[in-house]
Amino acid sequence: MTMSVPLNPVVAEVTDRIAARSAASRSGYLARMAAAAPPKPTRAGLGCSNLAHGFAACSGPDRAAVKGATLPGVAIVSAYNDLLSAHQPLQEFPAWIKDAVREAGGVALFAGGVPAMCDGITQGRPGMELSLFSREVIAMATGVALSHDMFDATLLLGVCDKIVPGLLIGALAFGHLPAILVPAGPMASGLPNGEKARVRQAFAEGKATRDDLLVAESASYHSPGTCTFYGTANSNQLVVEVMGLHLPGASFIPPGTPLRKALTEAAGRRAVEISAQGEEYTPISAVVDERAVVNGVIALLATGGSTNHTLHLVAIAAAAGIQLTWDDFSDLSAVVPLLARIYPNGSADINHFVAAGGVQFLIGELLDAGLLHGDVSTVAGPGLDRYRQEPVLDNGILTWRDGLRRSGDLDVLRPVAEAFAADGGLRMLAGNLGRAVIKVSAVAEADRVVEAPARVFTTQEDVSLAFKAGELYRDVVIVLRQQGPRANGMPELHGLTPALGVLMARGHRVALVTDGRMSGASGKIPAAIHCTPEAAAGGPIALIRDGDVVRLDATAGRIDVLVPADVLAARDLMDAPADDLAWTGTGRELFAALRRSVGPADHGASVFGPAFAGLDELEFSV
Repeated sequence: MTMSVPLNPVVAEVTDRIAARSAASRSGYLARMAAAAPPKPTRAGLGCSNLAHGFAACSGPDRAAVKGATLPGVAIVSAYNDLLSAHQPLQEFPAWIKDAVREAGGVALFAGGVPAMCDGITQGRPGMELSLFSREVIAMATGVALSHDMFDATLLLGVCDKIVPGLLIGALAFGHLPAILVPAGPMASGLPNGEKARVRQAFAEGKATRDDLLVAESASYHSPGTCTFYGTANSNQLVVEVMGLHLPGASFIPPGTPLRKALTEAAGRRAVEISAQGEEYTPISAVVDERAVVNGVIALLATGGSTNHTLHLVAIAAAAGIQLTWDDFSDLSAVVPLLARIYPNGSADINHFVAAGGVQFLIGELLDAGLLHGDVSTVAGPGLDRYRQEPVLDNGILTWRDGLRRSGDLDVLRPVAEAFAADGGLRMLAGNLGRAVIKVSAVAEADRVVEAPARVFTTQEDVSLAFKAGELYRDVVIVLRQQGPRANGMPELHGLTPALGVLMARGHRVALVTDGRMSGASGKIPAAIHCTPEAAAGGPIALIRDGDVVRLDATAGRIDVLVPADVLAARDLMDAPADDLAWTGTGRELFAALRRSVGPADHGASVFGPAFAGLDELEFSV
């Protein structure tokens, strides 16, 4: 443990204003959670018929435990499936958890599964248009799993993209219950990321075959576990650990190892200890407060994490009655240094980050610089200081020891005093095109200001066709609109990266402006994303014409089309999105109601906005 360090004044000010802005919605949320607090255990309040249904399928000691209605009940909610390499290891976890919970004096039941789609498989496909909405479906499915009033704590098994945010949003609706996130860990390092990017770019130029590309891709994504680049999945893990929602050091222990199994079992035991019947009752509503949300944002910024979290953290905070804005991200980014270089922000992968000191070193540095709130509640106990420690097995017994206090590789992970950059890896942009987000941690200084004529598209396919036809080999700002949540579900546009990389390699000044999303792995392309208001909502991005000069200035935080205001105001909106009858195939018609009701990107691109009191009145300045 270390001496308390004064909190950075900007971190303190941002936290205070979030708390003040959220006073009504947060107090309303906490009042609802207090009113939901159940008998101990929860199922003791069920009628005999209700309870009988609850243990009808149980056998052995679990049947007696559920029927007896005295031991704490632990819900297992899992995103297991065979399609996601990161989630396939979760198949074994429920049996381990059930045994561990029994030993701890509780009873665990598999309460429900939630859908989990792989953005890697659906990238550039129609199914990607369901990806962001899958977060809302996962949240609702988590709610269904917990709706039976049978449980006193929750274990949330999930790793990737929309899955962890969805699990959290669902669990926060049951915020009177403790909840621990249980990850599976990363796959072993495969083909170096730079080589993978080289082959992708060569394929885009026609200099590599499909067989060449498949060999490279399969050498990169080669086994169970999370993909090793620093995209949304690994950003999820780091951010929620810093928010105190994992056991310390749980994020990046590989699957198929004794330590991974021991940590999973420990999560089961800990769920019993922090249930209302335990001695350390810690509901998730007490863990996810304004300080934890700010800690999550700071962890994201300090590592150059996925831009998707400018949506997800806003939505997660809202589920806890907390009003987080893009202005908060921007102000924190100005004082949070960039401490990590993980691909695409560098050549190292997540396993190299772990070897260099990982989450433990990162948290220690940020705490010692006064850049994190240390006085928080976590699933491991009070205070973030305990997250400086890493888990190990000592003669087969799980224990924790102090993590590295010096970086093992300064090319990957640095102390605050030797930061890669003085500010965070994300910037907020504003101008006459509205507001947008840009990830600059992987963008060279020379590429952070681009001013060039626009070429306007409404589909990724049309961008690719224009590239293949040689129409984009010039200085150009590619404007890809009608990609927002209301238009088509806000798909990721990572598939454009190789082609845009080719144009940059040829010496052209290139940028992307879109109301869609880019992956956390989007890399060196200067891309103004999440542009809001989106085109489908009448945003000014729908007024841009081919040939208009667009200026993206990440240094000044501006995004503008250089057209006189009166000329712009006289234009008609272009390219209306497809109606519901046109938005069909690959199950998209099933999600039309979500597309019609989704909120804007700076509110988290969520359909749940009206359910979170106070958020509709929130003003976002431009």
